[in-house]
Formats: sequence, C-alpha cells, structure tokens
Amino acid sequence: MRHQWRFLLFRNYPRSSLQFTGSSYYFQVPFNPNLTLHESLHTLSSLLPTSSHTFYSRFSRLPICYSRLINLIDPKNPNFRNPMICSYSSEPAMEQKESDFTVVSDIFYKFSDVNDISKQLELSGVVFTHEMVLKVLKNLESSPDEARRFFNWVLEKESERLSSKTYNLMLRIVGVHGLVQEFWGLVDVMKKKGYGVASHVRNKMTEKFEKEGLESDLEKLKGIFATGSIDNSIEKVASRICKVVRSDIWGDDVERQLRDLNVTFSNDLVKFVVDKLGDEPKKALIFFRWAEESGFVKHDESSYNAMASVLGREDCIDRFWKVLDEMRSKGYEMEMETCVKVLGRFSERNMVKEAVDLYEFAMACKNKPSVNCCTFLLRKIVVSKQLDMRLFSKVVRVFRENGNVLTDAMLNSVLKALISVGRMGECNKILKAMEEGGFIASSNMKSKIAFRLSSAGKKDEANEFMDHMEASGSDVGDKMWVSLIKGHCVAGDLDKAADCFQKMVEKEGTSHAGYAIDLLVNTYCSKNRAIDACKFVHNCVREYDLKPWHTTYEELIKNLLVQRGFKDALSLLCLMKDHGFPPFVDPFIKYVSKSGTSDDAIAFLKGMTSKRFPSMSVVLCLFAAFFQARRHSEAQDLLSKCPRYVRNHADVLNLLYSKKSGGDSAPAVTA
Repeated sequence: MRHQWRFLLFRNYPRSSLQFTGSSYYFQVPFNPNLTLHESLHTLSSLLPTSSHTFYSRFSRLPICYSRLINLIDPKNPNFRNPMICSYSSEPAMEQKESDFTVVSDIFYKFSDVNDISKQLELSGVVFTHEMVLKVLKNLESSPDEARRFFNWVLEKESERLSSKTYNLMLRIVGVHGLVQEFWGLVDVMKKKGYGVASHVRNKMTEKFEKEGLESDLEKLKGIFATGSIDNSIEKVASRICKVVRSDIWGDDVERQLRDLNVTFSNDLVKFVVDKLGDEPKKALIFFRWAEESGFVKHDESSYNAMASVLGREDCIDRFWKVLDEMRSKGYEMEMETCVKVLGRFSERNMVKEAVDLYEFAMACKNKPSVNCCTFLLRKIVVSKQLDMRLFSKVVRVFRENGNVLTDAMLNSVLKALISVGRMGECNKILKAMEEGGFIASSNMKSKIAFRLSSAGKKDEANEFMDHMEASGSDVGDKMWVSLIKGHCVAGDLDKAADCFQKMVEKEGTSHAGYAIDLLVNTYCSKNRAIDACKFVHNCVREYDLKPWHTTYEELIKNLLVQRGFKDALSLLCLMKDHGFPPFVDPFIKYVSKSGTSDDAIAFLKGMTSKRFPSMSVVLCLFAAFFQARRHSEAQDLLSKCPRYVRNHADVLNLLYSKKSGGDSAPAVTA
C-alpha cells in the first residue's frame, strides 16, 4: 500500500537526542509608521521573493518583541492571565486586561516616532496577540491615521499577529474614511496573500460607494465578488480541505478528494489547515506529512511551528518531540508564540515535566525565552501537587547556563507562589537550590524571608534559615532580626518573639531595639496582655538598659488603664521620668475621675512628679474631672487628703464654691 508512513504516525516515538541549534534567516525593513498602507506593504514586498511559500516563510520570521510576548505568563502582573496559560490556583484563567488595549491605543495616539512608540510599548509590558491587534484596531476605527500607524508597526514588528480578519478590519477603516486609493491597494495585497474581502466589508463599502456616487469603485467591488473572492480565500480553501479530512478515515479516497479540489498548496495554507484540525492532531499530522510527501509543498518554519503547536498535548507528546527535533535538524527555529502556547497548555494540564523539557529545548534556540518564562516555570513547579526539587533545580541550571542571573524579584515571585499553596515551609529548600545556581539574596530579600517564615508560624524553618544565614557568613544584622520578630508578632507567638528580641540585643546591640520593643508591646496589648507587656518593658530597661519610645509608653499606659492595671501604669511614670519624657497625665485623670478612689488619685499625683506634689494646674484638672463625673464625695475625700497649701489654695476654693452654689459645670482648667 502506498504511503505506509501513515500507519507509523500512530506509533510512539522516543524523543530524539538532537541538540544542535539551527541558524535562522532574518532581514530588516526600514519602518516608517506614517507611510500609507499601500506604500508600507509595497516597501516590504519589494524585499521579498514573490512566491507565497517563500514570502510567508521569511515574513513570519521577522524579529518580534519576545520579552513582551513572554510577559503573557508573568505573575508580576497579578490581574492578567492569558487564556492559554494556567493560573496558579484552581480558578480558571482570566482574559487579557481590557486596559491593555486602551494603553496601546493611547501610545499610538500620542506618539508618531517609531523609537518613541517602541520605548513606550516596552515600558507598558503589553503582550501582542492576534486578539490584541484586533481590539486595538477597533479602538482606533475612528482615527485612520493612528490606525494606519499601528497597522504598519505591527506589520513590521509583529507580523505573525496579522490575519485575514486583521486585514479586513484595516480595509474597512480606510474605506469608511474615504481613503479609496489605500483601500484598493490593500485589496491587492490581500489577494497576493490569499485573503478575501469579508462580507461585512463588502456591505459597508457598497453602501459607501453608492452614497458618494463612486460608480466605478462600486462596479470594481462587485467584480471582485463575481470572481469568487470569498470562495477562494485561504480560510475558505482551508475549510474545504478540513471538511474532506474530517469526513472519513484517512485513505486513498481522502487523498483523491483532496487532489480533486485542485488547490494550490502553500505553507500559509498548510498552517491554516493544521490550525483548524487542532482538535484532531493525528489527522493534522497525517495531512502535514502527506502534503510534503506528495510534493505539494516543502514545509517551512511557520508550518512546522503550526504542527508543533497542535501536537503539544499529553496524547501526542512523542510526536510533538519528533516534530520539534525534525524542525531543528532542518535549521528552523521554534517561534516564541509556539513556545508560549504549548508551555501554557502543558502547565494548564499539570504536565510540569514536559513544560520543563520544553523550556530546556527553547533555551537552546537562537531566540530564547525571557526571564519571565523562567519565573513562570519555577512558580508552576512549587504549586504543583508534589514539589519536585529536581525539576526546580533543572530550570535554575538551564537558566544560569545560558548566561542569566537569578534575582530577588524572581525569588520573591516564587515565595508568593509557595505562600498561595501553604508551602512556605519549603522556602529553605528553594533558597538553597537557587543559591546553588549562583543566587545571592540581598539584605532586603533575607529580611522578607525571615518575616514570611515567622509570620506563617514556621518556627523551626525560621530558625533553620537564621542558622543558615549565620553559617554562610551572611551579615544577619538588626533589620533581619526585627523582621523575624515582627513575623512572630504577626503569628501571635509572643514568647518566640521575645526570645528573638533577646538574641538580637545580645548579638547585634540596641540600635533597632526601640522599634522591636514597640512591636512587642503593641502585640501584647492587642491580645489583652498589657500587664505582660509592662513586665517586658521593665525587664528591657533593667536587664539591657534600653529606652523605649515615648509613644510606646503612652500606648502601654492607655492599655493598662483599660485593663485595670492602674498600679502597673503608675510604675511606667517613673520610667518615663528617668528617660526624660514628660508625664502622660490625661488617661490617668480620666481613669481616676471615673472609676478610681481618692487614694488612687493621691497615688497618681505623687507618682507623676519627683517633688512632694505636682503643680496646682494638674490638681485643679483632677478636681474638675471628679466634678464633671458627678463624683462630689470622692472629690471631697481627695481634698481632705491633700496638703494644707492645696486645700487653702484660692483656685481650689473657688472651684468648690462654684459647685456648692449649684453650678452646672466645673470651670475649664488646663494643666
């Protein structure tokens, strides 16, 4: 039987060991974003061979902005996920951000110089996809100059994103705005590419030409459809081929029907057919092999990439690798869009090992994936059902061997992924694997790790991390210790936080002790343990001669009084005096006047000053507060216990007289 290779397609193939990198042919086209579409396309076409096969083969290999394309899978932007790329959780992937289309539109509104445009697009980090191009053009429909500038830019920089739909949308824009010459010039270019004029464009332009009395253009448009523009478009031809291929099991009858179509094959057509047969990858591969074996076409880089993109799935993995290795052996490169699409599919289906192997393959190509691709894979590995450190180390090794450097941002992104699946305890393994790849964490990054481990309640892992830092000769420093203490406070482990505080003071000194004391005191107070916080402060002062902040004293005093710790609060007044801070009287006056006794009031007045008694202004404030609280008897008791000079003071007597005379309120007295 002829073509026995067809049966071989259904066998499993071991992956080839081919590892060399083929060279690719590139060319540069001078780009002027302000040229008309006809001029721009003519300039580009003049540099290319006229055959459809060669045109698409080379045109599809124009340099593209790989760094922006790879951002398709970057977790740095938490609000954006491509439909092809899996999320890091069980939730479905999200569509591209609507704001991205507006950002691109605004750039082409504001800038006309190609360098300015490229710079702004690079800064925006926007990814160009086929859908993106269509939506931006729709945004620019009312502005033909900007639409033309955008289309020309995509034509030169991201030509793979252009399709029959894109050309038809641009055709409609120039036609609706009366740019008739450009309209017909673009129609000619579309004919050469095998694209037909869409019916929505025909209807709109028929109405336009009739309204403006352009009879000759109207007849010309009718003539295009009379010659079968739609039926002979590359999409329609591809649809007819797919219909035949899907209709029956592949055999001589299917091959005969395909030949009877009298189709002129090109790589562009093969690419369309393979894409359309994506849900039946084995039939797509049979057609792909048959088209070349029958002499209809010689596959180029674009058709190989289309085939690889279709085969990149779990049930065709051996064939996928065979096509990739075959493509490389012929000197073709894997396009970055293919890498992104298949990598996303592997990730979505939890084919982590295959995704790592694909990354290794792509890193051996001339145009390598960006740093974001490595970060994406590392994140995917750590959130997988089983954390495979072998795969993690492999990605790190491949990344490093290609001259790249691991950064804090990459580790930070990986740690966020670990936290999202409750695996922060594996942080030390991740850190050591990256250090083996040459990574050196900054002091800020080390502090973040210390905080994240302790705040997650990973006491043992936090201790292991600190021990590792000290053993490796790293300068631990106050900042890392404070971060560790803060994390324990967040986790509510005050005993561990206090223990770390003690170690910090003993090893690093007292330069950051004030902040750490404040953290601990506030955490104690938030857990209604103000008395324990007071003991901690006294111990810090007594054992290490530390000086808490003024605000720390004030906050602790307020919480002690709320928690009925009046005597403990008074004890802090003595410490404040020793540290040169003014007494904090307001909460004491409020507490004593509302719920304290006359003895409490005397204890407060004596405790707030090193003298026998405080100033009369404080005494008057306290009496006024008692009267304000309608506790006259307690005020009288207090008066009887005050020194004689206080009892006989004119202001005190006036205040008492005003109350006995039936005054509704005490006079305002300010300390």
